[in-house]
Amino acid sequence: MEIGRVGVWTRTEGMPIGEAGDFAARVEALGFGALWIPEALGRDPFVHAGHLLDRTRRLVVATGIVNIHLREAIATACAQRTLHEQSGGRFLLGLGVSHAPFMTGLLGRPYPPPVASLRAYLDAIARAPWSGPPLAGEPPIVLAALGPKMLALAAERTRGAHPYLAPPSNTARARAILGPSAWLCPEQKLLLESDPVRARSRARAAIAGSLALPNYRRNLERAGFGSAELEGDGSDRLVDALVAWGDLDALVDRVEAHLEAGASHVCVQALDPEHPTRPDLRLLEAIAGRLNGAGGGPEVGAR
Repeated sequence: MEIGRVGVWTRTEGMPIGEAGDFAARVEALGFGALWIPEALGRDPFVHAGHLLDRTRRLVVATGIVNIHLREAIATACAQRTLHEQSGGRFLLGLGVSHAPFMTGLLGRPYPPPVASLRAYLDAIARAPWSGPPLAGEPPIVLAALGPKMLALAAERTRGAHPYLAPPSNTARARAILGPSAWLCPEQKLLLESDPVRARSRARAAIAGSLALPNYRRNLERAGFGSAELEGDGSDRLVDALVAWGDLDALVDRVEAHLEAGASHVCVQALDPEHPTRPDLRLLEAIAGRLNGAGGGPEVGAR
């Protein structure tokens, strides 16, 4: 599997299903190596991945991530293997342990120890029976890993790690733990907006829910942010570290910072300034040639 240096991370719930397929085809045409889709309370990620894979020919579709607490490991293994077979090896399974507030508040279950739970889940996937035809190659897995123990598990048992909501300094720390050969695929939010007030307002809206989650807070504290900076809607320093904003040069520089810090693939999330549930396709078109060496669309200036 080749996912290239840069992919696109996006929620597609703001698009009708046909438009989501058109978007995936455009991402492929722009030269991005992978399209990462999350699992939250919208479309089922496996069903949706099947549609996006059907609308593309070379693009890898990755889950960023599938929540292990929502389905049995055998069901996940069968879905992964089915998509691997149907797509000719273009499906990348990202797994994660979700967050305690989701488990207790929405599912009404206790939140089990994350590393032990994911290790047991990987064991169950490895043991899962498969009655379909023999697969061409081993379907790859990456983990939503932030802390040192989860990163070590990712290096030991999977292709690598997919950190979310983490600055380039986290990428350098993760690479040191993962070692030189594992995939390291951090997500990075980009916003084509040079006015500080407008940029930080939109950026805060994009990270608001995540700042309340313990897993992310602990990791940001590891990255050097004090507890006061994590309160409310976050300090300007925190916002600027998590959401790259400005002109195209500034956005490209942030992606390059992750690559220089040890990322093997950066998942860019292009924030639309006006629509919180849709990606900024104009930004992806403008930045594609700078990141992928492909002429994708016209240059646009920062708003």
